[in-house]
Amino acid sequence: MANTVLVVDDSSSIRQMVSFTLDGAGYATVTAVDGVDGLTKLRAGTVGMVITDLNMPNKDGLEFIRDIRATPAHKFLPIVFLTTESDETKKAQAKAAGASGWIVKPFKPEQLVAVVKRFLG
Repeated sequence: MANTVLVVDDSSSIRQMVSFTLDGAGYATVTAVDGVDGLTKLRAGTVGMVITDLNMPNKDGLEFIRDIRATPAHKFLPIVFLTTESDETKKAQAKAAGASGWIVKPFKPEQLVAVVKRFLG
């Protein structure tokens, strides 16, 4: 399960595109619609990495990764933002919260796969 990526985004089309891209590259994916759903899915199984949106209902990406980092078992879990946000302040907040990386939408499939390979091999 180490090559499983949890994809958290409130957009079903983004979840589908990311899953399709990563499944095609040999990774397994689990999807969630927001940070609340993402925490449930994370606790239910073993994932090697999280890709999350920043702006989501119920629990946004920053709250989501703060909750992940508060769990000792997930202290070093790679977490990459995939978002339309490109503001440097938001990037700094994400890094401070524990983000491992940042990709701006729209993404190129090869860029996404390269980032995942960097963390999961």
